[in-house]
Amino acid sequence: MTEMTSIDAVQKMLDAQGYVCGRALATVVFLSLKLGRPLFLEGEAGVGKTEIAKAMAAGLNRRLIRLQCYEGLDAASAVYEWNFPAQMVAIRTAEATGGADSAALTKSLFSDEFLIERPLLQALRPDENGAPILLIDELDRTDAPFEAFLLEALSDFQVTIPEMGTIKAPEPPIVILTSNRTREVHDALKRRCLYHWVDYPDFDREMEILAARAPEAAEALSREVVAFVQQLRTEDLFKKPGVAETIDWAKCLLALDVLTLSPQVIADTLGAVLKYQDDIAKLQGSEAKRILDQARASLEPA
Repeated sequence: MTEMTSIDAVQKMLDAQGYVCGRALATVVFLSLKLGRPLFLEGEAGVGKTEIAKAMAAGLNRRLIRLQCYEGLDAASAVYEWNFPAQMVAIRTAEATGGADSAALTKSLFSDEFLIERPLLQALRPDENGAPILLIDELDRTDAPFEAFLLEALSDFQVTIPEMGTIKAPEPPIVILTSNRTREVHDALKRRCLYHWVDYPDFDREMEILAARAPEAAEALSREVVAFVQQLRTEDLFKKPGVAETIDWAKCLLALDVLTLSPQVIADTLGAVLKYQDDIAKLQGSEAKRILDQARASLEPA
């Protein structure tokens, strides 16, 4: 791994992976790496929380292990499970051939051969490139019991499998947790992490991001796209578009050989930038033109 000796080095590393970030975010990433503390990123969906883990994994040449959270996720699903079908085949084979005695068979059944490793256990395993990056994505989708389990796991970086004993990481993984803040995550878990709120970027930062992720887009079109999306975020929408939608929309416009925005083009491609029908319906008729006019006005010199 390339040693991150400064905040500037972190910023350059992320920039090399096409991830444009401000100094505040680069600072908290640097401190997370330097101190070995988990990093908790909170913010609206689509602002780049998951992408930073991907950029770090590529920039640091580390394996990325992602635990996608969902309602009902429990410790067993996140850590390991036994391959019961394979175990049953092994039992029947042993019975048919009159093979190993019961003690030896039991020991064999609960070995690495039949163990299915889930993300948390995978993250504790040694890797030739160093400890992996463990992304615990959208933690707010889970519930309090799973958070309580994570408190212990992130404190000791070890898990216990009753049939095999305790497995401890030789080197703690680099842990990144994300939340879309659909609910509050418990303070006890946050206290174990370095925290950063990932906000929507300002116009200049979003232009930099679009230039990095859709470099083929002409600057004039990119400026209109970013200005329009920034104006959209001031509207009363159920789900405001994130940076991911800005990038997707620009790529869609490029695929259609669009050179400049118009109300008709906006109406035809709104599904790339808005994801709820109620929001799309609000931009029908003259609304799209009104927002486009406001966006263009914001681009004019003061």
